[in-house]
Amino acid sequence: MLRQRSAVTLAAFCLLLPLLFPVSGQAQDDKSDTYRQLKLFGDVFERVRADYVEQVTDQQLIEAAIRGMLADLDPHSSYLNADSFQDMQVQTKGEFGGLGIEVTMEDGLVKVVSPIDDTPAFRAGVQAGDFITHLDGEAVMGMTLAEAVERMRGPISSDLTVTIRRQDEEPFDLTITRDVIRIQSVRSRVEDNIGYLRITTFNEQTSPGVKQAMETIKQQLGADLRGYVLDLRNNPGGLLDEAIAVSDAFLNQGEIVSTRGRISEDTQRFNAREGDLAEGLPLVLLINGGSASASEIVAGALQDHHRAIIMGTKSFGKGSVQTIIPLTGHGAMRLTTARYYTPSGRSIQAKGIEPDIMVEQARLESLDNGPERREADLRGALENSGASDEVPGQTNEAAGEEPLEQRDYQLARALDLLRGLAFFNERVVN
Repeated sequence: MLRQRSAVTLAAFCLLLPLLFPVSGQAQDDKSDTYRQLKLFGDVFERVRADYVEQVTDQQLIEAAIRGMLADLDPHSSYLNADSFQDMQVQTKGEFGGLGIEVTMEDGLVKVVSPIDDTPAFRAGVQAGDFITHLDGEAVMGMTLAEAVERMRGPISSDLTVTIRRQDEEPFDLTITRDVIRIQSVRSRVEDNIGYLRITTFNEQTSPGVKQAMETIKQQLGADLRGYVLDLRNNPGGLLDEAIAVSDAFLNQGEIVSTRGRISEDTQRFNAREGDLAEGLPLVLLINGGSASASEIVAGALQDHHRAIIMGTKSFGKGSVQTIIPLTGHGAMRLTTARYYTPSGRSIQAKGIEPDIMVEQARLESLDNGPERREADLRGALENSGASDEVPGQTNEAAGEEPLEQRDYQLARALDLLRGLAFFNERVVN
Protein backbone atom coordinates (compact mmCIF):
# COMPACT_ATOMS: atom_id res chain seq x y z
CA MET A 1 0.00 0.00 0.00
CA LEU A 2 2.88 2.32 0.81
CA ARG A 3 4.52 1.58 -2.55
CA GLN A 4 1.28 2.25 -4.41
CA ARG A 5 0.81 5.55 -2.59
CA SER A 6 4.39 6.56 -3.35
CA ALA A 7 3.94 5.72 -7.03
CA VAL A 8 0.77 7.84 -7.23
CA THR A 9 2.57 10.73 -5.51
CA LEU A 10 5.51 10.48 -7.94
CA ALA A 11 3.17 10.42 -10.93
CA ALA A 12 1.35 13.49 -9.67
CA PHE A 13 4.68 15.31 -9.14
CA CYS A 14 5.76 14.50 -12.69
CA LEU A 15 2.50 15.92 -14.01
CA LEU A 16 3.15 19.16 -12.10
CA LEU A 17 6.73 19.61 -13.38
CA PRO A 18 5.73 21.30 -16.68
CA LEU A 19 3.67 23.79 -14.67
CA LEU A 20 6.44 24.53 -12.18
CA PHE A 21 9.25 24.63 -14.78
CA PRO A 22 7.79 25.49 -18.19
CA VAL A 23 9.77 24.11 -21.16
CA SER A 24 9.25 25.40 -24.65
CA GLY A 25 7.78 23.07 -27.20
CA GLN A 26 10.90 23.52 -29.36
CA ALA A 27 13.17 22.37 -26.50
CA GLN A 28 10.96 19.34 -25.87
CA ASP A 29 10.98 18.48 -29.56
CA ASP A 30 14.79 18.80 -29.71
CA LYS A 31 15.23 16.57 -26.65
CA SER A 32 12.81 13.98 -28.03
CA ASP A 33 14.65 13.96 -31.35
CA THR A 34 17.97 13.47 -29.54
CA TYR A 35 16.54 10.50 -27.64
CA ARG A 36 15.25 9.01 -30.89
CA GLN A 37 18.69 9.36 -32.49
CA LEU A 38 20.38 7.76 -29.46
CA LYS A 39 17.89 4.92 -29.60
CA LEU A 40 18.77 4.48 -33.29
CA PHE A 41 22.45 4.29 -32.33
CA GLY A 42 21.66 1.71 -29.64
CA ASP A 43 19.63 -0.40 -32.08
CA VAL A 44 22.46 -0.39 -34.64
CA PHE A 45 25.05 -1.15 -31.94
CA GLU A 46 23.10 -4.17 -30.70
CA ARG A 47 22.44 -5.50 -34.21
CA VAL A 48 26.13 -5.24 -35.19
CA ARG A 49 27.25 -6.87 -31.96
CA ALA A 50 24.77 -9.72 -32.41
CA ASP A 51 24.85 -10.38 -36.17
CA TYR A 52 28.17 -9.15 -37.62
CA VAL A 53 30.04 -11.90 -39.44
CA GLU A 54 32.96 -11.76 -36.99
CA GLN A 55 32.95 -11.12 -33.26
CA VAL A 56 33.83 -7.55 -32.31
CA THR A 57 34.23 -6.11 -28.84
CA ASP A 58 32.12 -3.35 -27.40
CA GLN A 59 35.25 -1.20 -27.15
CA GLN A 60 35.98 -1.60 -30.86
CA LEU A 61 32.45 -0.57 -31.79
CA ILE A 62 32.33 2.42 -29.45
CA GLU A 63 35.75 3.71 -30.53
CA ALA A 64 34.81 3.27 -34.20
CA ALA A 65 31.62 5.26 -33.61
CA ILE A 66 33.53 8.05 -31.87
CA ARG A 67 36.14 8.18 -34.64
CA GLY A 68 33.42 8.41 -37.26
CA MET A 69 31.56 11.15 -35.38
CA LEU A 70 34.65 13.34 -35.04
CA ALA A 71 36.09 12.63 -38.50
CA ASP A 72 32.80 13.68 -40.11
CA LEU A 73 33.00 17.16 -38.55
CA ASP A 74 36.10 18.41 -40.38
CA PRO A 75 39.49 17.04 -41.55
CA HIS A 76 41.27 17.91 -38.29
CA SER A 77 38.96 16.63 -35.54
CA SER A 78 39.74 13.07 -34.49
CA TYR A 79 39.76 10.49 -31.71
CA LEU A 80 43.06 9.45 -30.16
CA ASN A 81 43.14 6.16 -28.30
CA ALA A 82 45.52 5.82 -25.37
CA ASP A 83 48.48 4.82 -27.59
CA SER A 84 47.86 7.59 -30.14
CA PHE A 85 47.47 10.16 -27.38
CA GLN A 86 50.79 9.14 -25.90
CA ASP A 87 52.43 9.33 -29.34
CA MET A 88 51.02 12.82 -29.85
CA GLN A 89 52.45 13.98 -26.54
CA VAL A 90 55.83 12.60 -27.54
CA GLN A 91 55.70 14.38 -30.91
CA THR A 92 55.03 17.79 -29.40
CA LYS A 93 58.16 17.33 -27.30
CA GLY A 94 60.15 16.91 -30.51
CA GLU A 95 61.03 13.20 -30.57
CA PHE A 96 59.11 10.15 -31.79
CA GLY A 97 59.58 6.92 -33.68
CA GLY A 98 58.55 6.35 -37.28
CA LEU A 99 59.25 7.29 -40.90
CA GLY A 100 59.30 11.07 -40.61
CA ILE A 101 56.30 12.35 -42.58
CA GLU A 102 53.40 14.65 -41.74
CA VAL A 103 50.23 13.06 -43.16
CA THR A 104 46.49 13.53 -43.49
CA MET A 105 43.69 11.41 -44.95
CA GLU A 106 42.16 12.34 -48.29
CA ASP A 107 39.82 10.32 -50.51
CA GLY A 108 40.51 7.26 -48.38
CA LEU A 109 44.28 7.42 -48.89
CA VAL A 110 47.13 8.74 -46.76
CA LYS A 111 48.32 12.05 -48.21
CA VAL A 112 51.79 13.35 -47.42
CA VAL A 113 51.57 16.97 -46.27
CA SER A 114 55.31 17.22 -45.87
CA PRO A 115 58.35 14.98 -45.29
CA ILE A 116 60.38 16.05 -42.26
CA ASP A 117 63.93 17.09 -43.05
CA ASP A 118 66.69 14.50 -42.54
CA THR A 119 64.38 11.59 -41.73
CA PRO A 120 64.14 8.14 -43.38
CA ALA A 121 61.15 9.22 -45.51
CA PHE A 122 62.92 12.41 -46.62
CA ARG A 123 66.07 10.51 -47.59
CA ALA A 124 64.01 7.86 -49.43
CA GLY A 125 62.50 10.54 -51.66
CA VAL A 126 58.96 10.88 -50.28
CA GLN A 127 57.55 14.22 -51.44
CA ALA A 128 54.79 16.60 -50.37
CA GLY A 129 51.58 15.74 -52.21
CA ASP A 130 52.38 12.01 -52.53
CA PHE A 131 49.56 9.56 -51.81
CA ILE A 132 50.34 6.34 -49.93
CA THR A 133 48.08 3.56 -51.24
CA HIS A 134 49.57 0.44 -49.60
CA LEU A 135 51.62 -0.40 -46.50
CA ASP A 136 53.61 -3.63 -46.87
CA GLY A 137 51.21 -4.60 -49.65
CA GLU A 138 48.06 -3.96 -47.59
CA ALA A 139 45.64 -1.39 -49.03
CA VAL A 140 45.26 1.82 -47.05
CA MET A 141 41.71 2.26 -48.37
CA GLY A 142 39.39 1.39 -45.49
CA MET A 143 41.87 2.26 -42.74
CA THR A 144 41.45 5.28 -40.52
CA LEU A 145 44.30 7.78 -40.37
CA ALA A 146 45.15 6.62 -36.85
CA GLU A 147 45.33 2.99 -38.01
CA ALA A 148 47.57 3.89 -40.96
CA VAL A 149 49.89 5.96 -38.77
CA GLU A 150 50.11 3.14 -36.24
CA ARG A 151 51.15 0.71 -38.99
CA MET A 152 53.78 3.11 -40.27
CA ARG A 153 55.39 3.10 -36.86
CA GLY A 154 57.29 0.14 -35.49
CA PRO A 155 60.58 -1.16 -34.09
CA ILE A 156 63.70 0.83 -34.84
CA SER A 157 65.69 -0.50 -37.86
CA SER A 158 62.67 -2.45 -39.18
CA ASP A 159 61.64 -1.95 -42.82
CA LEU A 160 58.31 -0.81 -44.21
CA THR A 161 57.41 -0.87 -47.90
CA VAL A 162 55.08 1.96 -48.89
CA THR A 163 53.37 2.19 -52.27
CA ILE A 164 53.40 5.76 -53.60
CA ARG A 165 51.06 7.35 -56.14
CA ARG A 166 52.54 10.58 -57.48
CA GLN A 167 50.62 12.70 -60.02
CA ASP A 168 50.24 10.80 -63.31
CA GLU A 169 53.12 8.41 -62.67
CA GLU A 170 52.62 4.69 -62.23
CA PRO A 171 52.49 3.69 -58.53
CA PHE A 172 55.87 2.58 -57.19
CA ASP A 173 57.24 1.06 -53.99
CA LEU A 174 59.71 2.59 -51.55
CA THR A 175 61.25 0.53 -48.76
CA ILE A 176 61.98 2.76 -45.77
CA THR A 177 63.86 1.77 -42.61
CA ARG A 178 62.19 3.07 -39.47
CA ASP A 179 64.25 5.16 -37.08
CA VAL A 180 63.88 7.39 -34.05
CA ILE A 181 62.72 10.73 -35.39
CA ARG A 182 64.39 13.52 -33.49
CA ILE A 183 63.09 16.76 -34.86
CA GLN A 184 65.58 19.58 -34.88
CA SER A 185 62.89 22.12 -35.53
CA VAL A 186 65.26 25.06 -36.14
CA ARG A 187 68.27 25.03 -38.44
CA SER A 188 70.41 28.03 -39.23
CA ARG A 189 73.40 29.16 -41.23
CA VAL A 190 74.99 32.30 -42.61
CA GLU A 191 74.61 33.32 -46.26
CA ASP A 192 77.24 36.05 -46.83
CA ASN A 193 76.08 38.76 -44.41
CA ILE A 194 72.52 37.44 -43.96
CA GLY A 195 71.22 35.06 -41.32
CA TYR A 196 69.11 32.12 -42.54
CA LEU A 197 66.71 30.27 -40.20
CA ARG A 198 64.57 27.33 -41.27
CA ILE A 199 61.76 26.16 -38.96
CA THR A 200 60.48 22.70 -39.89
CA THR A 201 57.76 22.38 -37.23
CA PHE A 202 56.47 24.13 -34.11
CA ASN A 203 57.17 21.98 -31.05
CA GLU A 204 58.33 22.76 -27.54
CA GLN A 205 61.90 23.24 -28.78
CA THR A 206 61.11 25.82 -31.48
CA SER A 207 61.17 29.21 -29.75
CA PRO A 208 64.31 28.37 -27.71
CA GLY A 209 65.87 27.12 -30.94
CA VAL A 210 65.09 30.41 -32.72
CA LYS A 211 66.69 32.46 -29.93
CA GLN A 212 69.80 30.26 -29.89
CA ALA A 213 70.13 30.37 -33.68
CA MET A 214 69.88 34.15 -33.77
CA GLU A 215 72.49 34.51 -31.04
CA THR A 216 74.84 32.24 -33.01
CA ILE A 217 74.32 34.26 -36.21
CA LYS A 218 74.98 37.54 -34.37
CA GLN A 219 78.20 36.13 -32.94
CA GLN A 220 79.35 35.04 -36.41
CA LEU A 221 78.53 38.25 -38.29
CA GLY A 222 78.56 40.97 -35.65
CA ALA A 223 78.13 44.42 -37.16
CA ASP A 224 78.13 42.97 -40.70
CA LEU A 225 74.69 41.36 -40.20
CA ARG A 226 72.24 42.88 -42.70
CA GLY A 227 69.01 40.91 -42.21
CA TYR A 228 67.32 37.54 -41.83
CA VAL A 229 65.51 34.99 -43.96
CA LEU A 230 62.90 33.01 -42.00
CA ASP A 231 62.03 29.88 -44.00
CA LEU A 232 58.63 28.31 -43.18
CA ARG A 233 58.20 26.39 -46.43
CA ASN A 234 56.66 22.92 -45.99
CA ASN A 235 56.20 23.62 -42.27
CA PRO A 236 52.87 21.91 -41.40
CA GLY A 237 52.41 23.75 -38.08
CA GLY A 238 52.28 22.54 -34.51
CA LEU A 239 51.80 24.26 -31.16
CA LEU A 240 49.92 27.56 -31.05
CA ASP A 241 52.00 28.80 -28.09
CA GLU A 242 55.20 28.30 -30.07
CA ALA A 243 53.84 30.16 -33.10
CA ILE A 244 52.98 33.07 -30.81
CA ALA A 245 56.44 32.98 -29.21
CA VAL A 246 58.23 32.99 -32.58
CA SER A 247 56.08 35.89 -33.82
CA ASP A 248 56.78 37.77 -30.57
CA ALA A 249 60.51 37.34 -31.15
CA PHE A 250 60.29 39.75 -34.11
CA LEU A 251 57.65 42.19 -32.81
CA ASN A 252 57.79 44.96 -30.21
CA GLN A 253 54.08 45.41 -29.70
CA GLY A 254 50.60 44.77 -31.07
CA GLU A 255 48.33 41.80 -31.51
CA ILE A 256 49.80 38.56 -32.84
CA VAL A 257 46.68 36.46 -33.32
CA SER A 258 43.16 36.09 -31.95
CA THR A 259 41.09 32.93 -31.66
CA ARG A 260 37.30 32.99 -31.86
CA GLY A 261 35.04 30.06 -31.09
CA ARG A 262 31.28 29.59 -31.19
CA ILE A 263 30.79 31.62 -28.00
CA SER A 264 31.90 35.23 -28.43
CA GLU A 265 32.96 35.50 -24.76
CA ASP A 266 35.61 32.84 -25.39
CA THR A 267 37.56 35.05 -27.82
CA GLN A 268 41.26 35.22 -26.93
CA ARG A 269 43.80 37.78 -28.08
CA PHE A 270 47.55 37.32 -27.85
CA ASN A 271 49.82 40.38 -27.88
CA ALA A 272 53.53 40.87 -28.42
CA ARG A 273 55.85 41.97 -25.66
CA GLU A 274 58.57 44.54 -26.17
CA GLY A 275 61.81 43.18 -27.57
CA ASP A 276 62.66 42.45 -31.22
CA LEU A 277 65.46 39.87 -31.33
CA ALA A 278 66.31 41.00 -34.86
CA GLU A 279 66.70 44.60 -33.61
CA GLY A 280 64.73 46.01 -36.52
CA LEU A 281 66.85 44.44 -39.28
CA PRO A 282 64.99 43.57 -42.51
CA LEU A 283 63.22 40.20 -42.54
CA VAL A 284 62.02 38.08 -45.46
CA LEU A 285 59.70 35.17 -44.68
CA LEU A 286 59.39 32.29 -47.16
CA ILE A 287 56.14 30.29 -47.48
CA ASN A 288 54.59 27.81 -49.94
CA GLY A 289 51.63 25.47 -50.23
CA GLY A 290 53.06 23.24 -47.50
CA SER A 291 53.11 26.08 -44.94
CA ALA A 292 50.11 25.52 -42.69
CA SER A 293 48.51 26.39 -39.35
CA ALA A 294 51.16 27.73 -36.94
CA SER A 295 53.31 28.78 -39.93
CA GLU A 296 50.43 30.88 -41.20
CA ILE A 297 49.96 32.50 -37.79
CA VAL A 298 53.57 33.73 -37.92
CA ALA A 299 53.32 34.83 -41.56
CA GLY A 300 50.00 36.62 -41.01
CA ALA A 301 51.21 38.46 -37.91
CA LEU A 302 54.49 39.66 -39.46
CA GLN A 303 52.70 40.60 -42.69
CA ASP A 304 49.96 42.63 -41.00
CA HIS A 305 52.50 44.50 -38.86
CA HIS A 306 54.68 45.12 -41.96
CA ARG A 307 57.55 43.54 -40.06
CA ALA A 308 58.47 41.06 -42.78
CA ILE A 309 58.16 40.76 -46.54
CA ILE A 310 56.33 37.53 -47.31
CA MET A 311 57.76 35.77 -50.36
CA GLY A 312 57.01 32.50 -52.16
CA THR A 313 53.62 31.00 -53.02
CA LYS A 314 50.23 30.97 -51.27
CA SER A 315 50.10 28.98 -48.04
CA PHE A 316 47.90 25.98 -47.22
CA GLY A 317 45.00 27.82 -45.55
CA LYS A 318 44.44 25.96 -42.27
CA GLY A 319 42.96 28.64 -40.04
CA SER A 320 41.38 26.49 -37.33
CA VAL A 321 42.45 25.70 -33.77
CA GLN A 322 42.33 22.16 -32.38
CA THR A 323 42.03 21.55 -28.65
CA ILE A 324 43.25 18.26 -27.17
CA ILE A 325 40.68 17.11 -24.60
CA PRO A 326 41.86 14.15 -22.47
CA LEU A 327 39.25 11.45 -21.88
CA THR A 328 40.01 9.80 -18.55
CA GLY A 329 41.27 6.29 -19.20
CA HIS A 330 40.35 6.45 -22.90
CA GLY A 331 42.93 8.61 -24.66
CA ALA A 332 41.77 12.00 -25.92
CA MET A 333 39.81 13.81 -28.59
CA ARG A 334 41.23 16.41 -30.92
CA LEU A 335 38.38 18.86 -31.48
CA THR A 336 38.25 21.96 -33.66
CA THR A 337 37.14 24.65 -31.21
CA ALA A 338 37.97 27.98 -32.87
CA ARG A 339 39.19 29.84 -35.92
CA TYR A 340 42.19 32.10 -35.67
CA TYR A 341 42.46 35.60 -37.12
CA THR A 342 45.45 37.71 -38.06
CA PRO A 343 45.93 41.14 -36.39
CA SER A 344 44.00 42.91 -39.17
CA GLY A 345 40.99 40.61 -38.67
CA ARG A 346 41.64 38.25 -41.59
CA SER A 347 40.57 34.64 -41.34
CA ILE A 348 42.77 32.55 -43.60
CA GLN A 349 40.65 29.39 -43.26
CA ALA A 350 40.55 27.78 -46.73
CA LYS A 351 42.15 30.93 -48.20
CA GLY A 352 45.77 30.96 -47.07
CA ILE A 353 48.32 33.76 -46.85
CA GLU A 354 49.03 35.53 -50.12
CA PRO A 355 52.73 36.46 -50.35
CA ASP A 356 53.71 40.10 -50.86
CA ILE A 357 56.04 38.93 -53.63
CA MET A 358 54.98 35.86 -55.58
CA VAL A 359 57.97 33.67 -56.47
CA GLU A 360 57.45 30.18 -57.84
CA GLN A 361 60.16 27.64 -57.20
CA ALA A 362 62.27 26.87 -60.30
CA ARG A 363 60.88 23.81 -62.09
CA LEU A 364 63.94 21.58 -61.67
CA GLU A 365 64.39 22.48 -58.01
CA SER A 366 60.70 22.58 -57.05
CA LEU A 367 60.03 21.64 -53.42
CA ASP A 368 56.43 20.71 -54.33
CA ASN A 369 55.29 18.49 -57.14
CA GLY A 370 52.14 18.97 -59.19
CA PRO A 371 49.16 21.11 -58.29
CA GLU A 372 49.35 22.12 -54.65
CA ARG A 373 46.48 20.91 -52.44
CA ARG A 374 45.36 23.21 -49.66
CA GLU A 375 42.90 23.29 -46.79
CA ALA A 376 40.02 24.28 -49.11
CA ASP A 377 40.55 21.07 -51.12
CA LEU A 378 40.09 18.79 -48.10
CA ARG A 379 36.75 17.03 -47.74
CA GLY A 380 34.68 18.63 -44.98
CA ALA A 381 36.95 21.66 -44.54
CA LEU A 382 35.49 24.52 -42.51
CA GLU A 383 34.27 27.50 -44.51
CA ASN A 384 35.95 30.88 -44.16
CA SER A 385 33.90 33.27 -42.02
CA GLY A 386 36.44 36.07 -41.89
CA ALA A 387 35.47 39.68 -41.44
CA SER A 388 37.75 40.86 -44.25
CA ASP A 389 39.21 39.43 -47.42
CA GLU A 390 41.63 42.30 -47.91
CA VAL A 391 45.29 41.37 -48.26
CA PRO A 392 48.31 43.50 -49.09
CA GLY A 393 49.07 43.81 -52.80
CA GLN A 394 51.48 41.35 -54.39
CA THR A 395 54.30 41.84 -56.85
CA ASN A 396 55.47 39.36 -59.45
CA GLU A 397 59.10 38.68 -60.15
CA ALA A 398 60.32 39.61 -63.58
CA ALA A 399 59.73 36.81 -66.06
CA GLY A 400 62.71 34.88 -67.27
CA GLU A 401 65.14 35.99 -64.56
CA GLU A 402 67.94 33.48 -64.18
CA PRO A 403 68.34 31.84 -60.74
CA LEU A 404 71.41 32.73 -58.69
CA GLU A 405 71.38 29.40 -56.87
CA GLN A 406 70.36 26.34 -58.82
CA ARG A 407 69.42 24.48 -55.67
CA ASP A 408 66.85 26.99 -54.35
CA TYR A 409 65.47 29.73 -56.55
CA GLN A 410 63.10 31.16 -53.92
CA LEU A 411 65.87 31.51 -51.35
CA ALA A 412 68.09 33.19 -53.97
CA ARG A 413 65.40 35.81 -54.55
CA ALA A 414 65.00 36.39 -50.81
CA LEU A 415 68.74 36.95 -50.42
CA ASP A 416 68.75 39.34 -53.39
CA LEU A 417 65.92 41.35 -51.83
CA LEU A 418 67.68 41.64 -48.48
CA ARG A 419 70.94 42.70 -50.11
CA GLY A 420 69.04 45.36 -52.02
CA LEU A 421 67.34 46.63 -48.88
CA ALA A 422 70.67 46.73 -47.02
CA PHE A 423 72.30 48.68 -49.86
CA PHE A 424 69.37 51.14 -49.97
CA ASN A 425 69.47 51.67 -46.21
CA GLU A 426 73.23 52.30 -46.26
CA ARG A 427 72.80 54.95 -48.99
CA VAL A 428 70.04 56.66 -47.03
CA VAL A 429 72.18 56.76 -43.86
CA ASN A 430 75.24 58.06 -45.71
